[in-house]
Amino acid sequence: MENCVFCKIVQGKIPSHKVYEDDNFLAFLDIDPRAPGHVQVIPKKHYRWVWDVPSVGAYFEIVRKIARAQQKAFGVEAIWSRITGEEITHAHIWIFPDPKQTKGDKKDFQKNSERIKGSLVR
Repeated sequence: MENCVFCKIVQGKIPSHKVYEDDNFLAFLDIDPRAPGHVQVIPKKHYRWVWDVPSVGAYFEIVRKIARAQQKAFGVEAIWSRITGEEITHAHIWIFPDPKQTKGDKKDFQKNSERIKGSLVR
């Protein structure tokens, strides 16, 4: 979609701190994080709602993979999630470590993205 901020991130027109990417999905740090390591997981193709994504099972496997990496990277068990869609009309899932238990600067995007990428199980 022409005016979709997430589509522009996928196209590289808007910079982001990517933590995961494959042919169909992209995960990057949220620019207004609720906690260190707050990630948006999106399909690369534009879909309005998560429920519209044809490979929703694969989508959730990516979400799980990143959540496990966040647990390891930030030393917490609780990873919060939110399936949302009201503020940006592109399917997205928020996942972030429990803000009350997670130490670190939530705006240190470089360090937080490196921590998650380094903790991903390949």
